[in-house]
Order: sequence, then C-alpha cells, then structure tokens
Amino acid sequence: MLTEKDEQLIAAAQKAISSNYDFVHYNHTVGAAVRCKSGRIYVGVNVYSLHGACGEQVAIGSAITQGEREFEAIVAVRGEKGEEIVPPCGNCRQMLNDYMPECEVILSVNGERTKVRAKELLPFSYHVVD
Repeated sequence: MLTEKDEQLIAAAQKAISSNYDFVHYNHTVGAAVRCKSGRIYVGVNVYSLHGACGEQVAIGSAITQGEREFEAIVAVRGEKGEEIVPPCGNCRQMLNDYMPECEVILSVNGERTKVRAKELLPFSYHVVD
C-alpha cells in the first residue's frame, strides 16, 4: 500500500530524529516529515517547553514558511533511530484536519504500515461536512 515516495518520507523523518535525538532531557524524541504536492519534503522534530510543539507541527510550519499550501503525505516516527511509526496526537489531528484534511497520514496498524486521510483521524469534527 505504501509507495517508494512514502518510504522516502519515512526515511526523511527517521533521519531528522536520528540527527537530533536528545538522550539527556528527551526534549527531541519524535521526528516528522511532510511531503507537499510540489514534491518537496520538510522535516521537524518535537520541541518541549512550557507548551511544546510536536514534530508534525514543526514540519508543517516549516513547509508553510516556505510557501507550501498543498500537502500529500505526513509521517511521524519515535525512537533513537525512528524505528516506530506513531499516530498523531489529538492536537496534531486537529491541525491536520484544519490545514490538510485530504493529506494521507502514514500509520502502523497492528504492525502493518498503511495510510489514511487526515480527516478520517478526527471523526465528527467541528467542520461543516458537504
């Protein structure tokens, strides 16, 4: 079900966290990558602070800062080498639903890698459905 481009996206997220994993304070433990319709990939790592920001939020913010507005796929990984694909948290699900409801989210379900549309991760959202 995943394409070569999806595997490249996972590898980009893994590289982001492998290069930035924080063994001391665990402030950076999740890496994320988002692929835009332009084909460009933007990465981010989570940053903990008073409120913090998830890796997905950092990657999306980086893409938007560079003028991107159309998104194809996103993935988040956890661990020293990004060995675990993790689903978006509730805040990220809301952000994905707001900014990119049709974007594919790469997940691991029962050990199988799969993709779902972002809007499917937040059923009954406050958005008006056509």
